[in-house]
Amino acid sequence: MSDNAESRTADPSLARYARQMSYAPLGEEGQRRLLSSRVLICGVGALGSVLANTLARAGVGNLRIVDRDFVELNNLQRQVLFDEADVAGNLPKAIAAANKLCAINSEIEIEPIVADVGPDNIAGLCAGVDLMVDGTDNFETRFLLNDAAVKFGIPWIYGGCIGAEGQTMTILPGETPCLRCVMAEPPPPGTSPTCDTAGITSPIISVIASIEAMEAMKILAGKREAIQRGLLVFDLWDNAIRSVKLDGLREAADCPTCKHRDFAWLEGRRGSRTAVLCGRNAVQISGTAGHAVSLESLAEKLVAVGKVSRNPFLLRAQVGEFLLTIFPDGRAIIGGTDDESVARSVYAKYVGA
Repeated sequence: MSDNAESRTADPSLARYARQMSYAPLGEEGQRRLLSSRVLICGVGALGSVLANTLARAGVGNLRIVDRDFVELNNLQRQVLFDEADVAGNLPKAIAAANKLCAINSEIEIEPIVADVGPDNIAGLCAGVDLMVDGTDNFETRFLLNDAAVKFGIPWIYGGCIGAEGQTMTILPGETPCLRCVMAEPPPPGTSPTCDTAGITSPIISVIASIEAMEAMKILAGKREAIQRGLLVFDLWDNAIRSVKLDGLREAADCPTCKHRDFAWLEGRRGSRTAVLCGRNAVQISGTAGHAVSLESLAEKLVAVGKVSRNPFLLRAQVGEFLLTIFPDGRAIIGGTDDESVARSVYAKYVGA
């Protein structure tokens, strides 16, 4: 092309998206739809940071990013929005990600939320959004997202990675199979590999998150006919790609969610209030809904028993062999053990029952 695409963009507010709008299936109309869209990104670690980065640059108008965790050194190998300064600052991932995204695209709205996604807050988190994308690292949260998507009629995109393998699936409630049509139950504990046992490579993260982002752009731009309607599976080490057809599965499966409208995860009848964090030798303890913690008061209490540091978003206390990271909503990550009963005991001892 001899002319710059920017010079052919009549609206200067769209200039940064000129190359994207030059792609005919998207065009200016599709770009304007992206700018008026709202997306919930659940988890802003490996998959979520690539998703957030891509969707922000693509011009999705509102990104609500939710994550329960803070930035650690071993995240930097694959979590593209973070750097060593975020590690040194003990920043929650949602806050660190928002700082970077605002510098990338100041013309869109970023809503960072430091929280664990659960049945008590998912309805509020997905209120008003056009789409949910999966940046999580566990199936309990994914089944919760699936429940919410089906109940509220919100499209969502599933993605997961381990080692050099990954898979993704786009779900349009009432139109395509949902996650429970494909997988009736989450894998039992100990039966599937984790990033602790199998490791994780950054290229597979980029591949799966990029496909999720492209699917998101199709849906938001009003191009639902272009989405992939199967389960895509990649193995980058063995150079293998599979597309699992799901045609007719929604009608054939006796799905508790789709057919029977049983929302066990959304209603809190399934799922736990603790979670062993993959590859971290740490356990997350969820706080009691509606019960906030004063980090200032807790710091005064814990300084007598360990080394304490605090910022507006979290408190960290090294008490003997345990590293406690405590958030204002009462949630805590207990480092130094992967035993849930030990973690609950430490939480009760130093934070409260």
